[in-house]
Amino acid sequence: MSTRILQQIIPSMATSDGAGVRLRRSIGQSQTVRVDPFLMLDEFSSVNADDYIAGFPNHPHRGFETVTYILDGHMLHEDHLGNRGDLKSGGAQWMTAGRGIIHSEMPQQISGRMRGFQLWVNLPAKEKMKPAGYQDVQSEEIPVFNLADSGYVKVISGTANFAEQIIKGPIQGISADVLMLDVRLPAGAYFEQVLPSDHNAFIYTFEGDVLVGPEDNQCALATQSAGVLSTGDFLVIKAGEKGAAFLLLVGRPLKEPIVQYGPFVMNTREEIEQAVADYNNGRLV
Repeated sequence: MSTRILQQIIPSMATSDGAGVRLRRSIGQSQTVRVDPFLMLDEFSSVNADDYIAGFPNHPHRGFETVTYILDGHMLHEDHLGNRGDLKSGGAQWMTAGRGIIHSEMPQQISGRMRGFQLWVNLPAKEKMKPAGYQDVQSEEIPVFNLADSGYVKVISGTANFAEQIIKGPIQGISADVLMLDVRLPAGAYFEQVLPSDHNAFIYTFEGDVLVGPEDNQCALATQSAGVLSTGDFLVIKAGEKGAAFLLLVGRPLKEPIVQYGPFVMNTREEIEQAVADYNNGRLV
């Protein structure tokens, strides 16, 4: 097996989105900083309600999928289809915008920590105009695998293999075959995973730091940074002296042209112009 190494480091940058929610963006901080099929990854984390209370009022999407994963806090999803979904600590939502959805994600707390992530995943051209939909997953539905060294892994989507034990996440059947793991390691502990050699992958550290790669070719990745991985079919990561927590995202590349205009992600400029016209004329959905 060939072991993946750290190919590129993308430190997250402070920014804001929605109605002024403060966050940090790594993947997607510019339209050239992507990892096919992943378009964007935001981390939000604050105990100051002023940083998140305005939330994400009604806004449109077309042509991709969003994943919201909440570590701490409570947000409410509502959309034009009449769906309502509570995103609570430890839970996730996978939303397919498809041909169009107008939704909001608003905090349901006025104090305390709000912490989590939003990931954007591209859709293949043949599925960009399919009907919108979403899956809510509560914390208790996400399987947890305990590692031998007191660490653990949450399998949010896709299928993971731990010492020949197969663990399936609650979210399956995603077009890009996305594997999404939340990995927690004590100081000096190792995480290993077999990966499809033809899939792209990156990790995002949100606590501590890690060493990525085999012992003779390790590279450090600091906290709040995305690390894009090379090709290969095996991954080994070692936690730093203070332990580590990171997301692992793996997906099948679509290898299609991307044209993005804010919340619309299509394959051609003409399709973007159509999306804008549809939204302005009430035909997005």
